[in-house]
Amino acid sequence: MDISIDNITQGPDEELMKYIDVANIACGFHAGDPSLMLKTVRLAKANNVKMGAHPGLQDLFGFGRRRIEVDPEDMYASILYQVGALKAFLDAEGVPLNHIKPHGELFFYMQRDAVIMDAVLRAAAHYKVPVYACKNQMQKEMCAKYGLPFQEELYVDIDYDLQGKLVPVAKSKKATPDMIYQRILECALKDERDHNEGGVFRIGFDGQPFSICIHSDMPSALENVRMARKAVDEANVKPFSK
Repeated sequence: MDISIDNITQGPDEELMKYIDVANIACGFHAGDPSLMLKTVRLAKANNVKMGAHPGLQDLFGFGRRRIEVDPEDMYASILYQVGALKAFLDAEGVPLNHIKPHGELFFYMQRDAVIMDAVLRAAAHYKVPVYACKNQMQKEMCAKYGLPFQEELYVDIDYDLQGKLVPVAKSKKATPDMIYQRILECALKDERDHNEGGVFRIGFDGQPFSICIHSDMPSALENVRMARKAVDEANVKPFSK
């Protein structure tokens, strides 16, 4: 298990970097700009944190969390452009691109529209790195179509619904650091995650490695990451129990 930070362009970046394994770096469309991208790449490099591109919808005002209709070929071009921008900074600093992770509403758009998902993954295929996303069969199969490794993630600071689907940030209840700690242990050791109707469901990792996503733009982000790190370190030395 590793911890990734979503939306790394907000929050106490220097402190957060001490606790994570992977950073998702916004590429200028929903957040970030060239100077901030370079600063973040250098900060992650100094902390031995792997870095991935975090492309989003062209929505700085809404932080990439509003619905916007995009032509599939424009989407393809957008992903090539955003990931290519980050890769230029990584190349300049002599570090590799670790992965690609669609941000916010772009992720949900991909789940609603298979043509958009195809456009995103067709562009991602040029970079030949894993694609990160919430566990879902359709994206896993389409990644395989393009020869892309699919890295499944657990989200612990936002909700899942009764069907095990991810709930957007705006519709999720606030998670406390203690809740995040418990959710990671329950998933890692029992393959269980709570849903927003009060019960639990089997998430389906079955003891296999997975990434954990934490959003850095939340007020309690630093404490959330500290507790996530604690849970991951504990879970990595405990046996999985079906």
